[in-house]
Amino acid sequence: MLQKLVINNYAIIDHLTIEPDARLNTVTGETGAGKSIILGALSLILGERADTSVLINKNEKSVIEGYFDVSNNEAFKHALTNAELDNEAQCIIRREISTSGKSRAFVNDTPVTLTLLNKLTSLLVDLHQQFDNLALEHDNFQVEALDAISNTTTIAEGYRKLYYRHKSIKQKLADNRERQSQWQKESDYKQYLLNELVQAAFKEEEIELADQQLKQMSHAERIISVLQAARKTLEEGDQPLVNELKRINQQLQGIADVMPEIKSLQERVSSVWVELKDIAGELEHEESKVSLDPTVMEELLQRIDLGYKLLKKHGANTTAELLELQHKLEDELKATLDINEAIEKLAKEEGAIYKELAAEAAQLSAQRKKAIPQFVKKINELLALVGMPNARFDVRLEPTAPTTHGIDHVQFLLDANKSGQFQLLQKAASGGEMSRIMLCIKSLTAKALHLPTLIFDEVDTGISGEAARQVGMLLRDLSQYHQVICITHQPQVAARGTMHFYVYKEADKNERLSTKVKVLHADERILAIARMIGGEQPSEAAISNAKELVN
Repeated sequence: MLQKLVINNYAIIDHLTIEPDARLNTVTGETGAGKSIILGALSLILGERADTSVLINKNEKSVIEGYFDVSNNEAFKHALTNAELDNEAQCIIRREISTSGKSRAFVNDTPVTLTLLNKLTSLLVDLHQQFDNLALEHDNFQVEALDAISNTTTIAEGYRKLYYRHKSIKQKLADNRERQSQWQKESDYKQYLLNELVQAAFKEEEIELADQQLKQMSHAERIISVLQAARKTLEEGDQPLVNELKRINQQLQGIADVMPEIKSLQERVSSVWVELKDIAGELEHEESKVSLDPTVMEELLQRIDLGYKLLKKHGANTTAELLELQHKLEDELKATLDINEAIEKLAKEEGAIYKELAAEAAQLSAQRKKAIPQFVKKINELLALVGMPNARFDVRLEPTAPTTHGIDHVQFLLDANKSGQFQLLQKAASGGEMSRIMLCIKSLTAKALHLPTLIFDEVDTGISGEAARQVGMLLRDLSQYHQVICITHQPQVAARGTMHFYVYKEADKNERLSTKVKVLHADERILAIARMIGGEQPSEAAISNAKELVN
């Protein structure tokens, strides 16, 4: 609810503070006193465009602030969270217009765009002005109003949860099918690449080892020659090194008993002899490994040729990278099979939920249709009471594909003059009629719907007497559930307010007029209503009538 509205340097308002209560606040005053200007200032914090023509003092900026109690407004708090704005029990909306004409908007001291401001404040204030039928431009209000009347709000909420669940699964299914389609286009080629690698059957480091082995075979004769020469020097020939060292070792052993200090030298020679004998054996082993078989060489050439082709084809550098690619292709092709199973599972789940959704939608639609005759009857009765006896209200329900609100397209219709021709309500009703019709609708739905602060601008235009009294009663009833602010010229409506604001003009010491507002109490209120009945100098009868209305 709106706790306080503060206006500074706007049009003919120098400074103004209004603090409405939580029930029905009526606003009265002479024509031209500034009631519409106050609404204009309020519209700025609701996201309307602004210009510098509203500045009284061209050297100071205009500032309008609205203080709102949002502690019980879950939709607004959720919207604040989504917009990453501070979420507190009281929300302060501020609009500033600089002397240069630049406009800025703030929510809890955080700058916001006008688009976001408009979206947020639509959850705080519902402003009904002449020719303002924005609520009817959106199907949401009409559906929600019908659900409130037909007691299907809870069913509709359950349906909505199911709808979003179905929508989520349907989106997952679509995403998986798109992924499957893309994978299927690539799977044949991937399978070909995988088959090629599997058929090649390379082992770890095979290409590198084969390349090394081929280089050895191409130099086999020289390698064998070197190995043989080394081995012969050690073990064969006229004086092989191994035999000579063996002889020297034996001789040194023969003198070690008479020359003990020679023992360490003998042991070193013995160690060298053992090492050279071992080297000779390994040279022979390495020599035996060197192959001159042309068949083996041909096989190596083929493996290396195949390996290099695959390395080049896949932009790889090593056997390890080829094997990694093979594993990756295997995983991707396995994923294709997995997604087929996932799609099958999601398709079954989507079908089952859709069946449940269709049943819920059908039940919701049936209850709405059942409630329409009584809803139409009540609205028509109220229209007669508020000065529209010739108007006929109706509701049209047309089937549609499932949406967040079910399978019904709801439209409110009006025949303004018993012509038998029904038109869309927003096209058939005049500005004053529209405000009264919306009042009738909201008075019936007040208990079931959470509505923001409701502001009615001259909802009683063109009516008087009993019709005006009925409008006042509807507004009072509506204020039992929601904060209502009503600008009125009718005493029957003004008398129903729980708080009465009077708007007037007052001249300052420089004879400059500015708009002022004061709260009327007891005798002041009776006098103001009496003047609305009998003019500036009300008679005793007018004063008595005013007392009766207030009481």
